[in-house]
Amino acid sequence: QVQLVESGGGLVQAGGSLRLSCAASGSLFIINAMGWYRQAPGKQRELVATFSSGSSTNYADSVKGRFTISRDNAKNTVHLQMNSLKPEDTTVYYCNFRVMGFDYWGQGTQVTVSS
Repeated sequence: QVQLVESGGGLVQAGGSLRLSCAASGSLFIINAMGWYRQAPGKQRELVATFSSGSSTNYADSVKGRFTISRDNAKNTVHLQMNSLKPEDTTVYYCNFRVMGFDYWGQGTQVTVSS
């Protein structure tokens, strides 16, 4: 079993910044990928930023140049630095770890960007 604990969401004005963090614990034998997704009400969950095999990163076009994903392998932690936030970034953000082919999700953290 893998447990994920997210932190760092909140309310910020447009143009501001937030940093999300996700700490993983449990049976982390082989981590295939880790990253962040978001899901607005009534919409599908979408990729925001991920690390896949090795150190390659993948970003949604809508966040390129504004968001940066980073990780601390020693602490099994992944972060998402979000700069120049826009009202359309408002939604719930979910941390994801893919471990031995299984997807584990955090509890979700709300990010609200006011205009």
